[in-house]
Amino acid sequence: MQPFELPEFYMPYPARLNPHVDGARSHTRQWAAEMGFFEPQEGRHIWDEDDLERHDYGLLCAYTHPECDGPELDLITDWYVWVFYFDDHFLELFKRTKDTAGARQYLERLRVFMPISGDATPEPTNPVERGLADLWSRTVPTMSVDWRRRFVAATRALLEESRWELANISEGRIANPIEYIEMRRKVGGAPWSANLVEHAIGAELPADLAGTRPLKVLRDTFSDGVHLRNDIFSYEREVQKEGENANGILVVERFFEYGTQQAADLINDLLTSRVQQFEHTAVTELPMLFAELGVGPREQAAVLAYTKGLQDWQSGGHEWHLRSSRYMNSNGVRAATDPLAMLLKPQGLGTSAFVAPLAGRLGLGRSKSFMHAHRAKVGPTRLPQFYMPYAVQLNPHLNTAREHLVGWARGMGFFDPVVGVVGPGLWREQDLRDGDYALCSAGLDPDATPAELDLSASWLAWGTYVDDYYPTVFGRDKDIVGAKLQRRRLLACMPIDSAAASATFGPMESALADCWQRTTADMTVDQKLAFRAGVVKFLDACEWEIANTVLNRIPDPIDYVEMRRRTCGSDLTMGLSRLSHHDVIPPEIYATQTIRDLENTACDYATMVNDVFSYQKETEFEGDFHNAVRVMQNFFGCDRDQGVEIVDKLLTARMRQFEHVVDDELPRLYEEHGLDDSTRRVLDRRAAELQDWMAGILNWHIAVGRYQEPQLLDRYRPGRSLRMIGDLHPQRLFARVAGPVLGAGISSAD
Repeated sequence: MQPFELPEFYMPYPARLNPHVDGARSHTRQWAAEMGFFEPQEGRHIWDEDDLERHDYGLLCAYTHPECDGPELDLITDWYVWVFYFDDHFLELFKRTKDTAGARQYLERLRVFMPISGDATPEPTNPVERGLADLWSRTVPTMSVDWRRRFVAATRALLEESRWELANISEGRIANPIEYIEMRRKVGGAPWSANLVEHAIGAELPADLAGTRPLKVLRDTFSDGVHLRNDIFSYEREVQKEGENANGILVVERFFEYGTQQAADLINDLLTSRVQQFEHTAVTELPMLFAELGVGPREQAAVLAYTKGLQDWQSGGHEWHLRSSRYMNSNGVRAATDPLAMLLKPQGLGTSAFVAPLAGRLGLGRSKSFMHAHRAKVGPTRLPQFYMPYAVQLNPHLNTAREHLVGWARGMGFFDPVVGVVGPGLWREQDLRDGDYALCSAGLDPDATPAELDLSASWLAWGTYVDDYYPTVFGRDKDIVGAKLQRRRLLACMPIDSAAASATFGPMESALADCWQRTTADMTVDQKLAFRAGVVKFLDACEWEIANTVLNRIPDPIDYVEMRRRTCGSDLTMGLSRLSHHDVIPPEIYATQTIRDLENTACDYATMVNDVFSYQKETEFEGDFHNAVRVMQNFFGCDRDQGVEIVDKLLTARMRQFEHVVDDELPRLYEEHGLDDSTRRVLDRRAAELQDWMAGILNWHIAVGRYQEPQLLDRYRPGRSLRMIGDLHPQRLFARVAGPVLGAGISSAD
């Protein structure tokens, strides 16, 4: 008996079948035999010919690549046979045996069979190596170096991040939802499939466009759609039969304490949301990208062909899952052939995947992301007991930095009138004092010198001013063009060479030029470029919020979490603390998943803390729906308190993952890369900095008036009588939320 009923899937476009399917089946059967896929490996059965026949990867590729010719379909099918064989080979030899050391050696050796420049490869020693060597030689001659690098990166991630699954199985650890989505993109292989789509359609993505947000979103939403769909169909085999724990339904069952059917339905809702964002990006963001960058007709055609190729893959992959014996799909087949579906189903070539136009299958729920009121009277938010295992420490130069910041902000014009803003200006001096950004800096970097603390506080004040300015000025008028022009002017305030910055206008530009000059005076060109990239991400994210405001679109949970890291300027503030040891840590170490997890978990914790505190400010006073609580309310259809509860569970899970990285994954990284003692000390210091960073941010939110109702009424509705909510008095709030752990860790300032 199946563990749950398959949900109604959203699939608005039908699958089409490549006419060369039988040839691909015949070819790949012979190829698999030549590679040795049907031979026992170390005494273990992996596949036999019946397994290959039942799984029918020829049908998979014929559905997912309906337009390529016979030889190309043969090649693509061989790649998929190889990758599925690898998955089962790795399962039998290393996952079942929990042989982590052997897995590492096995995976590292596969790298040498993918040379970028055509270097000679060693003699293969097993079917996986033999198949990879053959496929590589048949695939790369027609592709550019840029494509080869991207394909190698995706293939290595697919292969090597399998160790993450193995480690979790060994530890009996189930990932949290955010971690799972990020890692599933690597171990699930859909980004790898997206690279093969370029080969199959005979059109590469232009190198200067491949890294842009719209193309990245297309790739990520495609990947999430493929993986979440696979999780639904493969739950029975992976979780109940094979003992795997990297499955989205299992993650939801454990994290939310849901039953299996409820978890499957939620994963399907998320799958629908990701497919709909794919469509949204293709329709709204690609045209803007083409216009902004002046993309030519040939390059536009390549991008659009790639987009269509990904769409074909989604519909074809869905059809294959309904038919392959590898998966649980019996009621899916019944749904496709029920009387109502058959009555309303069109006939003819290319209509095999069409189903009756029921609400769930048509994805009519997407309207809830666009049909909502901007403002709502919500009152103060009941705060959870935030999990914070680290004590906050405050820099002893705090009080001096506070007064320096007020003087600096006045000199930059932060309190001056702003064109288009009614009243004395965007900020008053009292608003700056209520924000107390020096307090935040004092917690983020308790060991900073007076000059470093002043600079950090200046950056925080500038970033918050920008964060207030964009929705107030550009969001109110839905002026996306104005936001883009402002971004260009801000970028001109950060010159890489020794030339002076361009003339500045207004406090945003003047303050940025000043902070940039003070920060980069002693930097190398590479350091400037890296630091500037963090500011650019922040500005791009501000534009993303304006674009959502124009469309009245509440983002889906995954898009929101990933972009929230940018809207909070985490790359900027974390970059400030990283400068002191920029040259000590090799770039390849900073690029590892361990270090990314260390920083992303800290960032997610901080941003979700902010969203809980700022919910009333943004929902009631500003009409801003870019808030994790609001996003969860929209996705789950729940009220504010339930939304807060979900966000609190997520931020707690990210903090516990941070602790896991520090306690388990960092030591493993040190051993695997043979890092010396000095490098280990620097990375340990980095972890300690992030602990200070999170504790300082929570302490700041508790202590400042920026999010308190009396200050909100004074700022947004001056002249009205103010009322103090006893529960939210800062001192009482600190005692109730922070508890003895934070309280004991606060040191006095001068």
